[in-house]
Formats: sequence, structure tokens, C-alpha cells
Amino acid sequence: MRMTDLIEKKRDGGELTTAEIRWMIEGYTKGDIPDYQMSAMCMAIYFRDMTERETYDLTMAMLDSGDRIDLSGVEGVKADKHSTGGVGDKTSLLLCPMLAACGVKMAKLSGRGLGHTGGTIDKLESFAGFSTSMSMETFLRSVNENGFAIAGQTGQLVPADKKLYALRDVTGTVPSMPLIVGSILSKKFAAGADIIVLDVKCGSGAFMQTEEDAFGLARLLVEVGRHAGKKVVAVVTDMDEPLGNAVGNALEVKEALAALKGEYAGDLLELCMTLGGEILLSGGIAPDEASARAMLQEAIDSGAALSRFERFVAAQGGDPAAVRDTSLLPRAPVVIEASSRRAGYVRHIDAHGVGIVSMHLGGGRATKEDDIDLSVGVVLKKKVGDHVALGESLGTIHAASEEAAGEAVMLLRGCFELTEEPVHRAPFIKGVVR
Repeated sequence: MRMTDLIEKKRDGGELTTAEIRWMIEGYTKGDIPDYQMSAMCMAIYFRDMTERETYDLTMAMLDSGDRIDLSGVEGVKADKHSTGGVGDKTSLLLCPMLAACGVKMAKLSGRGLGHTGGTIDKLESFAGFSTSMSMETFLRSVNENGFAIAGQTGQLVPADKKLYALRDVTGTVPSMPLIVGSILSKKFAAGADIIVLDVKCGSGAFMQTEEDAFGLARLLVEVGRHAGKKVVAVVTDMDEPLGNAVGNALEVKEALAALKGEYAGDLLELCMTLGGEILLSGGIAPDEASARAMLQEAIDSGAALSRFERFVAAQGGDPAAVRDTSLLPRAPVVIEASSRRAGYVRHIDAHGVGIVSMHLGGGRATKEDDIDLSVGVVLKKKVGDHVALGESLGTIHAASEEAAGEAVMLLRGCFELTEEPVHRAPFIKGVVR
């Protein structure tokens, strides 16, 4: 085979065979196919798309490029979740201990953030001493004993995705649905879970800007999962404003802990109830949706979920005292309010813009080498549909300096669109694809 022939075939709208896709992924992973040819193929796929069969073959070829985690030694129902990304997304910090308290095992691999906010690992490093570096034996033992563990992604798991994602990031091909599906599901299949629940975001702060595109991606993810013999459920959710109120690493940890303590009710908790409910139903742990939600709520009300999180932090070297006393988490030296210069109802919040505010303060990375300030960020005081009085706070800025805080206030004000008429807030959960 020649890569040039495959590029031309896809460029002209042809369908790649299973053998051609496997040859291409294997050759690129080994370094036999150069970046410039794979870049051309990614762009051809972006414009010409792939069939469901091609997307499945791409996913499985990527999966077979590296190792797989064997969860056969983990007892009970084994589940995993993934979000297509968003601003203020701290779902794993809340969902994992809730499910662990209900008897589900979550062996989760996470990464660091690149862009406007930190990743799950960055957020967890708000606990002094916390580490996601551990042997596979230790990782699996923690999952069995505590119900969940979160480790850093390893280079031996789906190396094809690591190379491909880096290439897509700099060639404008990240939003391609087949490439998104291959990237997400190859990693999730390699992680070994039986049940996978996916949070597919749509809106201004997501890859999928429209509900139509988000549901298209959700259906493709579920179908490819079905072909692979996995239970995959996709929940389409709103990202036209940040998830929850906190954006910034330690601030997001505090918000997740508040939810685990029963002190928070909002879209973040609703998302976890929905995702968690789908896992409990798929795993046969709950007979219906009402029972599943009741089990998850009881995990919070009883303190069981918080205790699971506390044990998890301690098991991975972090300071468990900070779970109960969040004043021990990193705190920014400058805290000021971003007051509104007009009155009205919040019609829209630019989620991406709020993420940029956090990045401007030091809460995100422009390059992989950048350090993150875990203490900085924004806590929104108003969400879509809320009324704002003149001079009322839109959000609290947590900054390292007065200068940075002042600039962040101006940026945050620009993220809010106000109107004189009351605003109807659209449903947060757009739908579920099973």
C-alpha cells in the first residue's frame, strides 16, 4: 500500500477498507508514515467524513496500537465516564465517589489540561502531596478497596491517539466526528470498563456548537460502542455557559466538595445524577431511573460519597484534612468582585470567554510546559436567566495580583450579555442516546 493512494481515495470521497485503515494507523504509530501525510489524511477525513464502519475500524486500529488494562481482577460492575470538554467541568470529582458509594468500580485515567482550564489531574493536585503516578498493581488495588482511583494516562495506552491528537490540534481537524470518536472510544476501550457513559457537550463552549451536531456525535459514539460489544450511553448537555459556578482548579475542587457535602444544588449535581443514573441502570444496580437517583442522593445525604473521596485522596498521597476543611486548599491573595455596570437579565454567558479569564489569571496552560496557579479563577454569582441589579456582582475574581484581578474584571464583564426582558433558561440536559 501507499499512503498517497489512500489520501487520494479519501480526498475523492472513497471508503477505506479495514485493511487500509489498520495499515495506516500501524504505520503512523511506528513512524513509517510522516506527519505531513497523516495531516493530509486528517483533513480529507474532516471534509469527506467516514462511514460508521470506517469509524469503527479506525477506533479498533487505534485501540490495538498499544496496551490494554485488564480489569478482570476488579470485583463488581466496572464503569467509566468521559466528557467532550467544557468550562468548569469538574464532574469526575463528584461522580466517582457517588458511584463508588453505590457499589460501582471506577478505574479512571485522566490527563492534564491544555488551554483555558486545568485537567482533572491538575485539579486534584490542589491537595498537597496528591499523586496520580502509581504502578498498575497499586491502581487496581485502590479501585478494589475504595471503589475508584484516578491515574495519569500512560504512553503505552493507545499511542496512536497520542500522536494523532497532537497532530489534529495543530492542523485544524479536532472537530472531525470520526476522529473524535476514534480518540475517545479507543482510550475508553483500552481502559477496560464494561459500561461507558459519555457527556457530549453542545453550545458556544463546546466542540459541537449545535444540538444537531452533538446528537450526531452521540449516536455515532453509541453505535461504535455497540459494534465493539460495549454498553455505551451518551448524554447531550448544554455548554452555552460554564458548568457549575467555579472555573479554576482549587475553586472547582471546593465546588465539588460542597456538592458532596450536600451544600450545592445546580447543573453540576444534575449532570452527575443523570450520568450516574445511566451507569446504575446499565449495570443492573438500580431497577429504574427514580431508584437510581435515590441511591445517588443517599450517597450524598449519608456522607458515604464524601468519605469515599476522603479515602481516595489519602490513598493517593494527598492531605485528607483538606476534604473537610477547604481552607487548606490553595487560596489566591487577591479576591475582588466583578460588579455589573447595568441591570438586566442574563441572556448569555460566553463559556469560552470565562475560560479565557481563568487562563489569563494563570489557571490554564498556553503550552504543555506552562505552570498552573491552582489558586486562581472565577466563581460566577449569576447564571443564565438570573436578574442582575446595577452594581451587583457577576462573579468573584481570585487572582495573584491586583493588576491581574483588575484586567480579569473587565474581561468577565464582557462575557455577560444582559437584556431587559426576562429570560427562559433552556433545559440543561438535552437528551440521552442509548
